[in-house]
Amino acid sequence: MPDIEIYSTTVCPYCVRAKQLLEKKKVSYREFNLTKNPELRDEMLQRANGKKTVPQIFINGQHVGGCDDLYALEAAGQLDPLLAC
Repeated sequence: MPDIEIYSTTVCPYCVRAKQLLEKKKVSYREFNLTKNPELRDEMLQRANGKKTVPQIFINGQHVGGCDDLYALEAAGQLDPLLAC
């Protein structure tokens, strides 16, 4: 199983869409909710090279970006190989 981490907030429609795609792919993920744990924002900023928006998604330690980036990987046929690890 791939190691998937997603930084999100409670009321973020892009976070919901990203999680829906991952659930459709039947992969589990660890979610870090910045609304409930604001102290994790600095960690996210550092790991995501200063990106402030949510979600920020990591697959096997590799930063893949946000929701649009995740869907772009899917459209290009590149998401499944990342999830196959």
